[in-house]
Amino acid sequence: MSDYPHRELDVPPEEEAAETVYLADESSEEAQVVEEDPFEGWPEAQSADVIEDLPEDGVSVEHVSGEIDVPDGYTVYEGTPTGHRRTVALVVSRFNGGLTNRMLARALDALDEAGVEPEAVTVMPVPGAFELPVAAMALAKTRRYACVVALGAIVRGETPHFDYIATEAASGLQLAAIETGIPVAFGVLTVETLAQGEARVERAADAVRGALEMADLFAQLRASAKTG
Repeated sequence: MSDYPHRELDVPPEEEAAETVYLADESSEEAQVVEEDPFEGWPEAQSADVIEDLPEDGVSVEHVSGEIDVPDGYTVYEGTPTGHRRTVALVVSRFNGGLTNRMLARALDALDEAGVEPEAVTVMPVPGAFELPVAAMALAKTRRYACVVALGAIVRGETPHFDYIATEAASGLQLAAIETGIPVAFGVLTVETLAQGEARVERAADAVRGALEMADLFAQLRASAKTG
């Protein structure tokens, strides 16, 4: 669903796209105006499909599955979502707590499944999604955690508030990771309805696995730098 109403440009017929070419008349100082098609001679499109078209109502957009296939002979660093001897911080928004509390529970389960001990996990509740970045930054700057996972839920309302908060949360969390070098996972739901949020609670576990994978990847890079 687009944030803004879609409108077609209303172009008068006489202003439709056509290249205007002015040719000098050998017998007159006046110019002759000739309209030509600027795309004349271009090859015909093989397909009328436009990949940017929005899906029909009720049709879900699916991500493309698949693995990265790197040919032999290249140096490859790839992390695994392991929690062995990892310390992890979770910062979670209390706003929309009916969703975020379930996300927190799923994140804790995912940490346990990955082998992270409960005593190695710190949970920091904050008022809302807007406070997630500054809290994540503070946690990352302590250097006590291998990664930070931010959990929140922003549900669209009737005002532009949704857009401002979602944008600032995303850019702020990315900034926290860039400035500190500590992986910060974006486990923030940005949904149109409460039902969509409830169907996406599993994203909290995805954020945990992504954070652990990046933490392992960074650990490999640090180890290779010391031995290289």
